[in-house]
Amino acid sequence: MAFGLQLSQRLTQSLVLAPQLQQSLALLQAPTLELKALVEQELQQNPVLEEIDERDKSPSDESDLPETPDLAEPPDDVKFDLPDSTQEKESAEPVDDFQAEFDKLVQLDQDWRDHFAQASSPIRTSTEDEEKRQFMFDSLTAETSLAQHLIEQVRDTKLDEEGQGIAELLIGNIDDYGYLNTTVEELATSTSLPPEKIFAVLQAIQSFDPVGVGARDLRECLMLQLERTGQKESLEYRIIRDYMEALGKRRIPEIARGTGRTVEEVQVALSTIGRLEPRPGRAFLSMVEQYVAPEVFVQKVGDDFTVTTNDEQIPHLRISNVYKDLMSQGENNAEVKNYIREKIRAGKFLIKSLHQRQQTIANIGREIVKRQREFMEKGVAFLKPMTMAQVAEVVGVHETTVSRAVSSKYIETPQGVFEMKFFFTAGLQSTSGQDVSNTSVKDMIADIFKSENSGKPLSDQEVVKMLGEKGISIARRTVAKYRDELNILPSNLRKVY
Repeated sequence: MAFGLQLSQRLTQSLVLAPQLQQSLALLQAPTLELKALVEQELQQNPVLEEIDERDKSPSDESDLPETPDLAEPPDDVKFDLPDSTQEKESAEPVDDFQAEFDKLVQLDQDWRDHFAQASSPIRTSTEDEEKRQFMFDSLTAETSLAQHLIEQVRDTKLDEEGQGIAELLIGNIDDYGYLNTTVEELATSTSLPPEKIFAVLQAIQSFDPVGVGARDLRECLMLQLERTGQKESLEYRIIRDYMEALGKRRIPEIARGTGRTVEEVQVALSTIGRLEPRPGRAFLSMVEQYVAPEVFVQKVGDDFTVTTNDEQIPHLRISNVYKDLMSQGENNAEVKNYIREKIRAGKFLIKSLHQRQQTIANIGREIVKRQREFMEKGVAFLKPMTMAQVAEVVGVHETTVSRAVSSKYIETPQGVFEMKFFFTAGLQSTSGQDVSNTSVKDMIADIFKSENSGKPLSDQEVVKMLGEKGISIARRTVAKYRDELNILPSNLRKVY
């Protein structure tokens, strides 16, 4: 049997998203801040587009804004007629003198260059002004990372050159929370250095600030903090050293029997342990604040709710009149006209897609408010189950379109700002035949556990009975699942003696 290469032809059918449809879907899925970046990128790539201010918008700009397309169908390419060269020459409308306009721009550019040249001329300043200016620059502070903070302390130690190199290696393996992510044996194997030398440098690092840094686990971290404060012989140190597993499960009677102390003394020691820092590097973590811009605003006006979209954050675009006039010039060749024609067509499609995006999100927002009216008035406990398929059927789009439209987007309601996906939840049926959202049930379970007696915590089966009294039929394993999602321990670990 011979092997070889050969060419063959095959005819197949496959679904391929057109580039324009891909762009339309990307605009629909992008949140407001990301959408602005996408539009700005398109502004840079398409010279016929320009952004306009709504306050300066003239009635003539309405011609650049297409009507909102049917949401049930994907946006078709925008078709428009452009006059041919014969009609352009016979047109009685005045044509702008582009050479004169270009000369004006050149002159304006030169005027600005002259202005900045004069403004940037050297100005005599006093020595005192220069000192103030330098002091201002020297006063600018930058956040110091945990690694930089530790490296600065290494330079103040008496470690030799080899020891400083090992210290930098260890610091490079300390995570943002202050824990060593590797073992001494692994470092010794990878560097061919004696483990005793590496361990000695690690002990030096563990004496650095913040207290507990360089620990290999939580137990060692807490022990280092107690050692630094001279509590090595304390009950707290003994509990952490010998009963860490029981401490994690709050087996207070077991700890009391093992240490020979009373339950009250152990509880006092546990309160002291609770004030220790489990993450020594927390103070050096950069606090990154996340800002969200709501896409939909819900306001109560009288007895009804009004839904508006965040149009102020969406860039408003139009086709530049300069390029429209340029198309009407007869001296331009076919290549130039084809280029401008394609750019205008792409710009028109972008404007149409932006309008369709806003209309789709607005329609979904209105349907959410219509179905969740009780939530808007009373809160999370009255959230009703709702699926994307139900909303898609009413709005007239596919279910995946709803998923893209609500992805990473927020809605501002009288009850606060929520992610739009928050309203799409499955439900449970009550004994009265009404559907109850699982989010509402989870909120009820959280309230039940919050109000329980800490000396006699409720079991999952008892919670099932309490919910049954409210007309909600739910399985015990479902209560256990929701309890885990709420980060609530089982009843035997929640008991306080």
